[in-house]
Amino acid sequence: MGFRLSPEARAAGYRLHAHDVLGSTNTEALERARAGEAGPLWVVAHRQSEGRGRRGLAWVSPEGNLAASLLFPIAGVAPDDVATLGFVAGLALVNALDDVAFSGWDAGSPPSCGEELEVGVAEPACAGPSGTTPTLDPSPQGGGKAPCKANATFRLKWPNDVLANGKKLAGILLEADGRRAVVVGFGINVLAAPEGLPYAATSLAALGCAADAAAVLDALSCRFVEAARIWNKGRGFSSVRQRWLQRAAGIGAPVTVRLPDRTLNGLHDGIDERGRLMILAPDGMTHTVTAGEVHFGSAATAA
Repeated sequence: MGFRLSPEARAAGYRLHAHDVLGSTNTEALERARAGEAGPLWVVAHRQSEGRGRRGLAWVSPEGNLAASLLFPIAGVAPDDVATLGFVAGLALVNALDDVAFSGWDAGSPPSCGEELEVGVAEPACAGPSGTTPTLDPSPQGGGKAPCKANATFRLKWPNDVLANGKKLAGILLEADGRRAVVVGFGINVLAAPEGLPYAATSLAALGCAADAAAVLDALSCRFVEAARIWNKGRGFSSVRQRWLQRAAGIGAPVTVRLPDRTLNGLHDGIDERGRLMILAPDGMTHTVTAGEVHFGSAATAA
């Protein structure tokens, strides 16, 4: 299985460093940033031995799953806008998963570049192997003949997870070192999901999806170019936010958020213009949350 970036990503100046084994792709990308690399650079490994998730928790990534980190330049981005890259990453990932699950994306048959109209601007778009051109479509399914044997629906869980049929499929971790670049780490359960977790997890293989890690990276690299162009160094976050909300899990449903000093209960009321989670409390007040453990109903899906 050879990793490669999509033609759209290569044309936009993204590069790739692939490894057999790394302790952590995020750590490798951060070390390259400290050495002067600004990106955009993808760092990927067939196996990751010391992966980490949010709050310092371990992230298990055996061979066959995808561990990939993008070192992304943030020169000219306002400090308050840097964190919104997590929503760019989530939007790109959920659309890439649609590509591989529903359109039979194949890294061995590189897609071509088409043109599509997004928010009034003609932009390069990722095209699937059949020649059809998916867009950043907020609908929960892509087009084409589905190689997924199960009926999978991919949703975004605030702040940085992707769920498949309510189970955790992928996580995203942002880390920065200075003001030149940020590392966006992706951990995706392609072949296997870890066991013994306090929340339900799944994999593309368990969903019956005929895709491998190389195909997911190929599609993700293309979709990130699209989403980052719409984001436009934070100036287009309102468009990213609108698309993110249309793919969000649990909007309008009961939610519990565990904070360091308290627990909030209420209804998931979306995210505000800064990407903060909004909770509609029983007393009618709306609370905004910058960081916390999110649980839908009685299901402990936070990581």
